[in-house]
Amino acid sequence: MLWCLGVFMRTTVRIDDSLLADLKRRAHDERCSLTELVNRVLRRGVRALGEEETSSEPYHETTHAMGPPKLSLDKALSLAAALEDEQAVEKLLRRK
Repeated sequence: MLWCLGVFMRTTVRIDDSLLADLKRRAHDERCSLTELVNRVLRRGVRALGEEETSSEPYHETTHAMGPPKLSLDKALSLAAALEDEQAVEKLLRRK
């Protein structure tokens, strides 16, 4: 079995310029490397994501009975097109 100590994974991440400037400023203020700060922030963020998922209650939507539809929805697209045409005609008539 092969064991390597001190081997770190490297990857490329695109970070917004403003965010990178904030991270660099904070790393300088805390006298730590950018790598240390990014790892710490990512670790906290990943932990927080896990806590959100486990602690949040499932979402429930309240439904209400509204009865049968007032119009046939079989031709909903043609109805929408007709309404859109009416609005376009009204808009053109208002311009005159």
